[in-house]
Amino acid sequence: MMNQDHDHEEGGTATILKNKVQLPKKFKVLLHNDDYTTMEFVIFILQSVFHKKIEEAENIMLEVHQKGIGVCGVYTHEIAESKAKKVEKLSREHSHPLLCSIEPE
Repeated sequence: MMNQDHDHEEGGTATILKNKVQLPKKFKVLLHNDDYTTMEFVIFILQSVFHKKIEEAENIMLEVHQKGIGVCGVYTHEIAESKAKKVEKLSREHSHPLLCSIEPE
């Protein structure tokens, strides 16, 4: 007779471990109002750096103007930092003191 050990194998329950994927923390990119940067330049920044359509750019510009600060978008840290630096560079090139910052969402 053949040895049939495989008929007596122990059965078990398979446990599937799922790792929770943690999404990267998001950061708001903020524009700050000042007395020198023109509304037109703020709209230019919102369209060129943040790819906003004219209506949305105007709304954010008005928020910056009226409330002193406005949210341009929410991104991962690296993208938010990159956009803030681009705003700073363009502002200096056009002789504007426009301040752009990032903060955790």
